[in-house]
Amino acid sequence: MTELNSPGPLAGLRILDVTQALSGPYCTMMLADLGADVIKIEPPTGDMTRNAGPFTAEDSERAYGGYFASINRGKRSIALDLKDLDDCEIFLALVRTADALVENSRAGVMDRLGLGYETLAAVNDRLVYTAIRGFGDPRTGKSPYVDWPAFDIVAQAMGGLISVTGAADGTVMKAGPSIGDIYSGALATVGVLAALVSALRSGRGQFVDVAMVDAVLSLCEGAVYQYDYTGEVPRPSGNGHPIIAPFDVYPTLDGHCGIAAGQEALFRTLCDRMGRPDLATDERFAEFHTRVANRVALNDEVTAWSRTKTTAEIVALLGGDVPVGPVNTMADVFADPHFAGRDMVVEVEQPDGSRPVHLAGQPIKMSRDHTGVRFRPPRLDEHRDQILKEAGLQ
Repeated sequence: MTELNSPGPLAGLRILDVTQALSGPYCTMMLADLGADVIKIEPPTGDMTRNAGPFTAEDSERAYGGYFASINRGKRSIALDLKDLDDCEIFLALVRTADALVENSRAGVMDRLGLGYETLAAVNDRLVYTAIRGFGDPRTGKSPYVDWPAFDIVAQAMGGLISVTGAADGTVMKAGPSIGDIYSGALATVGVLAALVSALRSGRGQFVDVAMVDAVLSLCEGAVYQYDYTGEVPRPSGNGHPIIAPFDVYPTLDGHCGIAAGQEALFRTLCDRMGRPDLATDERFAEFHTRVANRVALNDEVTAWSRTKTTAEIVALLGGDVPVGPVNTMADVFADPHFAGRDMVVEVEQPDGSRPVHLAGQPIKMSRDHTGVRFRPPRLDEHRDQILKEAGLQ
């Protein structure tokens, strides 16, 4: 059983978070949820997302909005101006105590401040220095776009995700969540942990680099092999799967649900529950490859049935035997006992004592160590005295 009061599997590790926006803070949020001591080093004006909102009507202080709160919980904050010599000395003192550092500036920014990897490695040769950039860092590979700024939509576009996402008529669309930021942040977390394991073995840190466009391309691994194996450029396929059928989002009387029944036994069960066992022996649908070849006709048959029932009725008919799931809104998610039972919608206090807010929980669960939100996000510079004292500067 998970020990709810355990310090977490990364307890004892100190991470310096020199990031803003989404990709970097998401990475360090993951590390904080896993128990690391994450010190968020912010400019005197604060992370650019602090004032982005949204704010609750009850929040009188407005120390930060929901955007900031979601990805900066469980961190301590100190404000430093890295262009100021005295603040740089404080920063270097913190580097001496750290196991890892994460930053997501453009290539060369930290170097021009005199705080690049080589400088910090000379101060602390155990340091794992991780960079998340749009197009990577020259230390690990060349890119003609290395100096270009990049945000999520650029990564989704150039990494290939948008080209395969959208309506079946070819209309492309970006993914709703900021996948280019979030997935690159998650991969950076993996990189940090792998390099920390290496440092434990060797006593030496190293430079870790994740490019946002690279992360998105790795997410599109299926499209890569499809293009190479077939010579055909993958296109948007709506909500379906390019090589499995039935596998789609189907309309219901009151919403939509996802159904996946490509394998023989699953398809036969689906046909029986639909009251259409004849579909399982129809020569158009009798085998895996014929179902894919005739996916349009097959989807028409499933849709004709799904439109006659509510989402709840379909889930009740198929649940447990055929992969099925309602298309949940956030209101549905908040009401679903699954997410409550797994602490995936977590109540977090506000700094001014107004009504608590809810944030997405930590999906990594462990049998012994506690993972998840440890304490509320910090006010700007809230932990300065504490952090300076720990570094021997007070």
